Formats: sequence, structure tokens, C-alpha cells
Amino acid sequence: MYKVLDTCIGCGACTAVCPEVFDLNADGLAENIVGEVPAELEASAAEAAAACPVEAIVK
Repeated sequence: MYKVLDTCIGCGACTAVCPEVFDLNADGLAENIVGEVPAELEASAAEAAAACPVEAIVK
């Protein structure tokens, strides 16, 4: 499972890379919208985590 930390700045990089797993909430910050990431989305979710400029997504 990928967790979005409080250090998220809401840049949207994760949602651009993997919108099936990450979305911006009402506060404009990222959140995991699926809980456990399906195997077929794992590579995309990992790429989204790597794209975060403040390293706010951890596994």
C-alpha cells in the first residue's frame, strides 16, 4: 500500500502519472484512492511515488 505523507504539497505529479491510484482531495492534497494497489498498477504507482518532488509517497 502506498501512503501519502503530510509533506504533500499538492503538485499533482502523482495524479498525472497514476490517476488510477492517486487523486487530489478537497484540500488539494494527494491521497491513495484504492488502498492496496492492484498488481497491474504497481509499476505506475511506483513511478508516481518517484515523481513526487517532496518524496511524500511511501510504500
